[in-house]
Amino acid sequence: MSESNNKIQGIMDTTMEKIRQMSDADTIIGEKITIGNVTVIPVSKVSYGFASGGSDFAMKSAQQPLFGGGGGAGMSISPVAFVVIKGDDVKVMPVTCASNSADKAISLVPEMFDKITALFKKNKPEASDKKYNKSEKASDADDKNVDVMSKMAPDEELQ
Repeated sequence: MSESNNKIQGIMDTTMEKIRQMSDADTIIGEKITIGNVTVIPVSKVSYGFASGGSDFAMKSAQQPLFGGGGGAGMSISPVAFVVIKGDDVKVMPVTCASNSADKAISLVPEMFDKITALFKKNKPEASDKKYNKSEKASDADDKNVDVMSKMAPDEELQ
């Protein structure tokens, strides 16, 4: 293993150790909270991300290459549920909240669909109204034809 690989390994080891110090088993299954005869235990989701890198820079006058490197990590903790214990009864109560704006938008789709559908139904006449309007128009046209026919002389033809 080259010296630069050992340096990158050292960066990753330090990063991992710091993450271990920040999180332990109590991060996922939290400390129990007891009030009277009810005990609540929080349960969380923990997500980690790591990145590291390095490079050797050769110098014309240097005896050994110079090393440059770095590393980083991120951690996210989100509550997902609570375990509620009351006597012999144990329940898991999930936390239901949108974790980001995309989840929130997706959860609003059914409500928006209902509102848009209601809006179109409000502006659209009922089918029975259309039939009534058509027969009314046909009746009006027939009346006009009768009026025109009655005003014509018996020997006049329509052109």
